[in-house]
Amino acid sequence: MSKKNVLIMGAAGRDFHNFNVFFRNNEDYNVVAFTATQIPNIDGRVYPKELAGKLYPNGIKIFDEKELVNLIKEFKVDEVVFSYSDVTFNYVMTKASIVNAAGVSFKLLGGEETMIKSTKPVIAVIAVRTGSGKSQTSRRIVEVLRAAGKRVVSIRHPMPYGDLVKQKVQRYGSLEDLKKHECTIEEIEEYEPHIAIGSIIYSGVDYEAILREAEKEADVIVWDGGNNDLPFYKPDLTFTVVDPHRAGHELTYYPGNTSLRLADVAVINKIDSADPKNVRTVRENIRQVVPNAQIIEAASPLFVEFPELIKGKRVLVVEDGPTLTHGGMEYGAGMIAAWNYGASEIVDPRPYTVKSITDTYKKYPKIGVLLPAMGYGDEQVKDLEETINRTDCDSVVIGTPIDLGRILKLNKPSTRVKYELQEIGALTVEKIIKEKGII
Repeated sequence: MSKKNVLIMGAAGRDFHNFNVFFRNNEDYNVVAFTATQIPNIDGRVYPKELAGKLYPNGIKIFDEKELVNLIKEFKVDEVVFSYSDVTFNYVMTKASIVNAAGVSFKLLGGEETMIKSTKPVIAVIAVRTGSGKSQTSRRIVEVLRAAGKRVVSIRHPMPYGDLVKQKVQRYGSLEDLKKHECTIEEIEEYEPHIAIGSIIYSGVDYEAILREAEKEADVIVWDGGNNDLPFYKPDLTFTVVDPHRAGHELTYYPGNTSLRLADVAVINKIDSADPKNVRTVRENIRQVVPNAQIIEAASPLFVEFPELIKGKRVLVVEDGPTLTHGGMEYGAGMIAAWNYGASEIVDPRPYTVKSITDTYKKYPKIGVLLPAMGYGDEQVKDLEETINRTDCDSVVIGTPIDLGRILKLNKPSTRVKYELQEIGALTVEKIIKEKGII
């Protein structure tokens, strides 16, 4: 039987993982191309031969997803594998319809085909949408495990936006490692908070190789998920974070609904700032979809460094980039802090944007008056810095998980907004981990 020609639709993350674990050494398939979307400047590159394996001595080209139908014809594709996250059911099936109309099959790989088994216990933290609160949940789990005397290593969902060969396996234990690996703002947002609490975190491209390195220094592995994607490792315990600010999305987003169905524990986060009606809706949906899951209710209390820079001030609010863009969130920690601490005005940055930041607003017009902390490369970081410095405001409220002032040279005062997970009620992360026998 001849090999099937496969095209993998991705966004520089799940797509590479699916290739590595399912297709790389599979003689039944010939992966002819990747496509890319969501993340800027991914298309036009090549998945390198050093990572692609012996079946792909020239590597595999990455094209813009806009070329999908033409690529199906050009490469005589037999099957298209959809491999990225945080999109609506309608979006997925529209892509399936486009692919089917081009005459070929449309496929979604499942967990059994893509999850790697660890020699150590794995606790997975995933979510129903980007920006639900996975990171603070992961950090809370790490704190509980370390307090119990466990050596803990976190492994983060991939964000390989640079040299993929160099990024095969990345270990972060200090701020110097962020410079060493030439991290983007998006990467720093995920790694720095772990480093700040003295924790080790890995990431990269080849998640089999990453896992085997992490296992050498860990008693327990914590999978710190990305977007609303499924874990790359087979978990012994799964926490799925649900966001009542977007009640109902847990039923209508891919693969977030799958992530919910995988939950041993559903964490309803942000109940301190959510409408109680939406909290009830989310709880009812959890009970409908995964009735045996335990439910933790949690708050994300805010800590503002310099509240005097908010009260009575005209402020520019900077929020996490992916949460505002493909995450579709209309506000985040920065905006809540601006409301709570009495800003006189939220300044609209759109008249002051430049280059790639201007393009971001064109692609995601619903962002509104918030500024997404976009930084997928040096040029975009410069564009972000220039946009902030051009904006006519008194101060900047930074709602991202990192100190942007350390990365950007700002010409106006700024204050950071930090947030952590705070369980409410008798059911806690610690109690569940103890019941599972991990501590």
